[in-house]
Amino acid sequence: MAGERPFGVVLRALRQQARMTIEDLSEASGVSVRAIGNMERGQSLVPQRRTVVALVEGLGLGESERELLLAASRAGRPTRAVALAGAAVPLRSVRDFTGRAPHLAWLAGAAERVDEGVSVAVISGPPGCGKTTLAFKAAADLAGAFPDGRFVVDLHGVDGAVEAGEGLVKLLKALGVTDRRLRQEGAAGHAGLLRALLGERRCLVVLDNARDEEQVRPLLPAAGRSLVLVTSRRPLSGLEDVDRLALAEMEQGEAVELLGRILGEGRADAEPEAVARVAQMCGRLPLALRVAGNWLAVRPAWSVERLVGRLSDEGRRLRALSAGDARVEAAFELSYRQLSAEAARMLRLLSLVPGPDMTVEYGACSAEVDVFEAEDVMEELVESGLLQATSDGRYRLHDLVRLFARARLALEETSEEREAAESRLRAWLLGTAVVAGRWYKPAYGAPPPSWRGLVPLRNAEEAREWLRSEAPSWLAALRAAAEKGEHGRVVEVGDAMEWFCDLWVFWGHWSEVYEVTGRSAAALGDPDIQAFHLNMHAWALIECDHRYREAVERAEAGLYHARLVGDVAQQASALSHAAVAHRKLGEGEEAADKARASVELYEGTDDREGWLGAMVTWGSCLRSLGRVAEAHAQHLRIVAFLDAPDRPVGEHLAGMVRAHTAYALGLDHALLGRWDDAVECHRDALARFRSVGMPHMQASALLGMGEAMIELGRGEEARGLLDEVVEFGDAADGAIVSGARKLLASLPGPFTDPGPGPGPGPRRPGVQVGGRGGAGAGSGVSRL
Repeated sequence: MAGERPFGVVLRALRQQARMTIEDLSEASGVSVRAIGNMERGQSLVPQRRTVVALVEGLGLGESERELLLAASRAGRPTRAVALAGAAVPLRSVRDFTGRAPHLAWLAGAAERVDEGVSVAVISGPPGCGKTTLAFKAAADLAGAFPDGRFVVDLHGVDGAVEAGEGLVKLLKALGVTDRRLRQEGAAGHAGLLRALLGERRCLVVLDNARDEEQVRPLLPAAGRSLVLVTSRRPLSGLEDVDRLALAEMEQGEAVELLGRILGEGRADAEPEAVARVAQMCGRLPLALRVAGNWLAVRPAWSVERLVGRLSDEGRRLRALSAGDARVEAAFELSYRQLSAEAARMLRLLSLVPGPDMTVEYGACSAEVDVFEAEDVMEELVESGLLQATSDGRYRLHDLVRLFARARLALEETSEEREAAESRLRAWLLGTAVVAGRWYKPAYGAPPPSWRGLVPLRNAEEAREWLRSEAPSWLAALRAAAEKGEHGRVVEVGDAMEWFCDLWVFWGHWSEVYEVTGRSAAALGDPDIQAFHLNMHAWALIECDHRYREAVERAEAGLYHARLVGDVAQQASALSHAAVAHRKLGEGEEAADKARASVELYEGTDDREGWLGAMVTWGSCLRSLGRVAEAHAQHLRIVAFLDAPDRPVGEHLAGMVRAHTAYALGLDHALLGRWDDAVECHRDALARFRSVGMPHMQASALLGMGEAMIELGRGEEARGLLDEVVEFGDAADGAIVSGARKLLASLPGPFTDPGPGPGPGPRRPGVQVGGRGGAGAGSGVSRL
């Protein structure tokens, strides 16, 4: 029977029967001489069907001989998936596969590219993120596209890795190569034999759990139309001509859905909030989710909320995430053991970073190395899958990896070493925050020549970018410093932020910052320092929280402490803040009285920054009382002061005050019915707010322009301006955005509200610019 003889033997017999040489058959069939020779010698055991058909036609075979050759080819071709290394494909993990739609689509695209040549895709990611499950799911979905077989080799990359030669033998045997043939070729010929076999077939090969490039490279075909999926904790960046897919944790909705599938819909639906919390505590990591789900599945009497309680203790969470032989901690441990001593220490120290992500400078500070060495070590952690590199050049520890690293820190470092590392990181964060914040303080500006920092901070824009990007970390460091009694450092940070806070009003944490610094100021017992921080807290309560009555109380406390030490500038600052708060509360006369008193106090000092702020506040108070002409005169007085060639204030302050004054003049003109002048003043204010970097005030100026345009009958122009206001969203005051929505709804024509329903009419939020005795936040410059 033909099925008992190898395809190559049958082919040779039929060629000799036809009295054709290999060259003759090649010319007649279009199949290369080399390919025909490999088939006859048994080096290409599974030719594709269309190759067999071409050989049939080239040989001119009759029906019976044709069937003879086709039967031999079918007998020699595997038609089912082969699981190697004694491991069966975990079909259950494929059956309850959840989410990852974009990743499956990406892998499907890689499969489509096999018609252009062999396609290799490396799926990398941290331990437990579901790399293998994704590869198996893709293999199941794509099975029909690879009729010549689907093969899996577990390379055991992190637990006794299979050597490349052993992997070759396993794969060749799965492809049907006999032991005799393997011995004939010898170890040196195995890679070439694999390439020859896969070059003639359309197969899907999963190389699971690869250690490194050296282990994988001999197993990759050089040509053909096969798809190879490589899973590894490392991105295997040394491999050429491969596609790469970086896998991370699941989306929250996917994580909840996976838990629901494991628990059953009824049980999950009964406690949706607890299920969502478990998903978060598992860091949305598929391995952890499965462990948690299985834990509950075998404990039907447990509520999901009870598991939430078990996982709430961060110190015990990793130990709790174990079910039978499935342990999340063990997955991390395997990678940790392979690290160099420097990388292992870096991982432990990075667990102390208080923010959600970090730059290379965090590693340099923590490990006390230079930035270049820190980058090399952190990249080793990335290669190991224990640290994730994000697209913007930052790094991130998965929540569970952070807990693992923190546990290793407790085991492998002394308490003194841990405390020293924490102190070092805290000092760096807060020290850098002080230098960055002082770029905006009139008395400071650029760092002194003697300053040497891990980040350059060469200009104000770099300082602003660092303060914003690292805000979660330096804020956490500020809290920790206050708890540890480092009050001098805490109040220094609050002082440094006096001017910067105006550029990021709606950050959401300024009230907390100045509440913390205020407590430290009280602990230091210096009334002058207390006055400043009470005044800054009043500013934050007004601008950020709209808690006006509390702001009045803080300002009064600031006034009291300033009077104790005779600090006139802080007395004036307290009065100006109180004036803004009273105006917001509708207490116009009291607001105007305190604003005027603030101006008079400032005029008895040499503090021109504070005087400018108080003047703007007084003008807005006068306007609120209907004394628009007087307000307008005060605002023009500010402009004249700033236009003077010998003005005693810096460019940054002048820019901020000019912007606020232009805005104030726009409001004056609007109340006086001078709409064209109002448009031009608001246009000027908009440009100036953009120049100094105050997006929240850009929204206010745009709204003022839009209102004036409507009054001038220029509705379509107004619509465009108001649309811009709405786009600011949380970056602007909510009342301003609501006012823009209300005006848009009043314009003729269609309007689709992109957010909450229209709120109250346009309201001018009180803006205060800058601080301690200056026209900063502490001085109470009104945002009108």
